[in-house]
Amino acid sequence: MSESAPEPNPAPRHPGEGSIAVRLRADLRTEGTAVVVSPIGELDYDSTALLRERLYEAIRRPQQRVVVDCRDLSFCDSTGLNLLLNTRTEADRAHVTLILAGLQPAVARVFEVTGAETVFDIRTDLGSALA
Repeated sequence: MSESAPEPNPAPRHPGEGSIAVRLRADLRTEGTAVVVSPIGELDYDSTALLRERLYEAIRRPQQRVVVDCRDLSFCDSTGLNLLLNTRTEADRAHVTLILAGLQPAVARVFEVTGAETVFDIRTDLGSALA
């Protein structure tokens, strides 16, 4: 009788499972009149689905302002930028103000190089975005 090889680990079935969860987490909370979404980690092709869920959930809430607190976002590639641009469009359609706060230098550079900084309301920190 021969032993069979162990089954390989299945691929993650939902956004945020497996290695993706280690690379990006996205918290959501209400602070006063704003919904704050806090992505933590790296935003790239493999992790945009998780953040997309949180952002669209935030836009559907009754507050008129969504703040994306980027202070713990260490990386953002073009798919992450595209997600944020699409979210801005959806927020506009829902009459919700979208504000980005606390961009780290590597992330800010992506916005600068692409010119996306001109279409977003970007604040230096969460406090100024909530004021």
